[in-house]
Amino acid sequence: MSDAIAGPDGALRCPWALSTEDYVSYHDQEWGRPVHGDDALYERLCLEAFQSGLSWITILRRRPGFRAAFAGFGIASVAAFTDADKERLLGDTGIIRNRAKIEATVANARVLADWAPGELDELIWSFAPDPDTRPAPAALSDVPAVTDESTALSKALKKRGIRFVGPTTAYALMQACGLVDDHLVDCVARKGGLKG
Repeated sequence: MSDAIAGPDGALRCPWALSTEDYVSYHDQEWGRPVHGDDALYERLCLEAFQSGLSWITILRRRPGFRAAFAGFGIASVAAFTDADKERLLGDTGIIRNRAKIEATVANARVLADWAPGELDELIWSFAPDPDTRPAPAALSDVPAVTDESTALSKALKKRGIRFVGPTTAYALMQACGLVDDHLVDCVARKGGLKG
């Protein structure tokens, strides 16, 4: 048995997924599913950085606002943002108005704009651990906040000039983008019982 609990449909899920309705579809359809593509991974990297110090639900509920404010998180588009764009973002109530995080989002886009296509995807995924070495967690306490791989990923990204990506943020990125599967052992999402 695990800490997974039954939702309204009777399916067992990770407990956090049932803490608010907004989490259910995110848990069922996105979290832990493989994400590829430089722009898609850049978006996740940015959102995880904005989440630092806040709850993920705060970011998830503002995600449409973030996407609108940051040109759909197209790396080339955000790299071209001006100081006027940054000031516009500081006044945008649809996002988290944190100057350091906004500056990092634009600075990171400028760094990534010089990378070869697919380079961010390749770098991030090179830190995915062998799934056979990771037993499925039974309890939430079995899920780490930081791993050797996330620490190494953080260091590799920082070395390349990426900001606001500590080991905990890097691990949250790995969880969200499917580099690791931290759905609990009895969770329906882990068992492939959810399609969408």
